[in-house]
Amino acid sequence: MPERYRVSMLFNRRKAQMPAPEDALPGRSEPTFEAPERHAVLDAPLKPPFPDGIETAYFALGCFWGAERLFWALDGVFTTAVGYMNGTTPNPTYEEVCSGRTGHAEAVLVAFDPQRISYADLLKVFFEEHDPTQGMRQGNDVGTQYRSGIYFADDAQEATAKMALAAYDEALRAAGHEPITTEVEPAGPFYYAEDYHQQYLHKVPNGYCGLAGTGVSCRIPAAAAE
Repeated sequence: MPERYRVSMLFNRRKAQMPAPEDALPGRSEPTFEAPERHAVLDAPLKPPFPDGIETAYFALGCFWGAERLFWALDGVFTTAVGYMNGTTPNPTYEEVCSGRTGHAEAVLVAFDPQRISYADLLKVFFEEHDPTQGMRQGNDVGTQYRSGIYFADDAQEATAKMALAAYDEALRAAGHEPITTEVEPAGPFYYAEDYHQQYLHKVPNGYCGLAGTGVSCRIPAAAAE
């Protein structure tokens, strides 16, 4: 095997392994940049406090550029933002996350009106619009930051997410796919990504989007949908 391919394989293998806390980058107590105040498409605030009745969900499904666009287009979504979640390094930068040494996933914050769109509806979009079986990658994007994750904000979201995951895992296996690797964990701090990442595919309409679903429909169990 040529040396350059061997080096590339070793590099990708390291990027696909979660760093031990003691090996993670130290980060910083404050962010090095300010996220914009308002959404470039929805003209809504990117940061809380949000209006009464608005709930918040967090998802990771690969490169967050295309993932955010999926959710801001849904009726009932108040605002969205991209950022870094459930890693070790406080206030990371994009370059640090891409190094594989922070443990964060590229994530999307979705603030939504549950009277107009349910958490179960968001989960259906989440599962159908990416491949949740790929571990630490999504398509050609390799690294811990591209893993599939649902980061729940409360007990009700946790229960709904776990029921939806179990049902979709069964459907995927029946269709010949591998088991789901999506992590379902409590939502840790959401560190907003840099300005140019927010609503990126609105600012760069022909920009990169590597998301692709499996083609398997996600049927949310009635108990979860309620």
